[in-house]
Parts: sequence; structure tokens; C-alpha cells
Amino acid sequence: QVHIVESGGGLVQPGGSLRLSCAASGNILSMYMMRWFRQAPGKQREFVAHITHVGTTNYGASVRGRFTISKNNDNNTVYLEMNSPEPEDTAVYLCNVYFLSEGGNRVIDWGQGTQVTVSS
Repeated sequence: QVHIVESGGGLVQPGGSLRLSCAASGNILSMYMMRWFRQAPGKQREFVAHITHVGTTNYGASVRGRFTISKNNDNNTVYLEMNSPEPEDTAVYLCNVYFLSEGGNRVIDWGQGTQVTVSS
């Protein structure tokens, strides 16, 4: 069993900054990729960013240049630094992990999400 816990969400003013965290623990032998998605009310889930086991990153067009993804390999934790957020960034941010389980299975799993609200 794997536990995925996001934290760091809340209310932030436009132009401010906020850092989200996602910690994955449990039956993980090797982490392949960690990703952030977001979903706003009435909208489809949107890719935000990913980081691979070797540190390669990629960003969605709407956040590129403003958000930064990073990770701590020692404890399977991924971070999302949100700089200059805009009201359009308001959403539930969800962590997605792709890993090799101790049982030898490749698994994709999701966290429960953390709410981010950008408002003055």
C-alpha cells in the first residue's frame, strides 16, 4: 500500500508565492516520475508539471516560467513552487506518482489533492 499526501495549499494573493509538497511512502521500490495536475470547478484535469527520476522536468504551457517543480529522492517528496500565481491558477492540485512496487509492479497512483485559491 502507498500513501500519497499533499500539503501546502491555501489562500495566496496574486503575485505572491506558495509551495506545495507531496510525499509518497509505502510499497515503493523505485520512483519513476512524480507529477502535478490541477482541476478547477467545471474544467478538465490539467497537467501542471512533472519530474523524472533523473531530474528531467516538463511544464504545462499555462505555468511555464512561473512554477518550478523539484524533488527530494531520499524521501520520495516532490515540490511545486508557485510564483506570481494568478486567479486562473485557483484549483485543487493533485499529485500523481509512477513507480515500481516492491512486488515488481508498475503502478500509477493519485493523492487526494490540496486546494489553492488565488485571490486578493
